[in-house]
Amino acid sequence: MEVLRRSSVFAAEVMEVFDRSPTDKELVSQAKALCRDYINSRLIRAGVSWSKPEYNVPMPGGKLAEVSTILLRLGDELEYIRPNVYRNIARQLNISLHSETVVTDAFLAVAAQIFTAGITWGKVVSLYAVAAGLAVDCVRHAQPAMVHTIVDCLGEFVRKTLVTWLKRRGGWADITKCVVNTDPSLRSHWLVAAVCSFGHFLKAIFFILLPER
Repeated sequence: MEVLRRSSVFAAEVMEVFDRSPTDKELVSQAKALCRDYINSRLIRAGVSWSKPEYNVPMPGGKLAEVSTILLRLGDELEYIRPNVYRNIARQLNISLHSETVVTDAFLAVAAQIFTAGITWGKVVSLYAVAAGLAVDCVRHAQPAMVHTIVDCLGEFVRKTLVTWLKRRGGWADITKCVVNTDPSLRSHWLVAAVCSFGHFLKAIFFILLPER
């Protein structure tokens, strides 16, 4: 009963966050929760064994769960358009997954390049797809601890780069507008733009990281 009471209180707190302007800390915390959910979904889809219980905690109920569902749906579309772009990312970047520094630097470099020309929800979805693709690579190469590193890196990137943009839009719930009364062809257009941009970013990052390998 006490567990259920605590769960109810937590769900109420999550709802309260979405009913007011979120703080920077809350936006980062939500970003990491969304990242864990996205990664877990992609690990399951890839059929990769995953034994870290902290990454299997269900998303809280309410609007954050709705945001996660929308994020995953948009990610599905993005990855369907160009199925090979968000797979085997480590191989595309030609990086070792045995070094936390290398993985961190590579992910942050790609993230920075994605948003060089501005911030859009399409690019945010692309960021999560990159994180998940890299996480799948790490688990497949017996480096499951790197998943925690990737989640933390994404959270730090959100704190430094995306928080102000998110606050202007009222928080993560704004992404739900991407699938409400939206022409599928128009949505595909901005997703294609995100994919094409990321393809160029991968090439750019490869040469940026080359001297360090």
